[in-house]
Amino acid sequence: QVQLVESGGGLVQPGGSLRLSCAASGFTFSLYAMNWYRQAPGKERELVAAITSRGGSTAYVDSVKGRFTISRDNAKNTVYLQMNSLKPEDTAVYYCNAKFNYIDYWGQGTQVTVSS
Repeated sequence: QVQLVESGGGLVQPGGSLRLSCAASGFTFSLYAMNWYRQAPGKERELVAAITSRGGSTAYVDSVKGRFTISRDNAKNTVYLQMNSLKPEDTAVYYCNAKFNYIDYWGQGTQVTVSS
């Protein structure tokens, strides 16, 4: 049974930091590219960060470059998103995604709220 379980979301003040984790099971994690998406109320889901299967390459949406870092530990079947210098516009539900060819798996999402 495939599972992607996100954790680490919460309420944080502007300028603060959070680290999201996504624990994977039920598939060969090391074969899959991993992505973090987010969806704010009334907006479309957007790709925030991506990492290749072995972690050799990463990519970010312009709005988070220099503030967010995606990483993975294939021995632990886990992908992370370190979020620093958080802004109110980062408020959204963050989703973990695993992608391999035409296969897509999604987590249930974790809420991140940036507010004073």
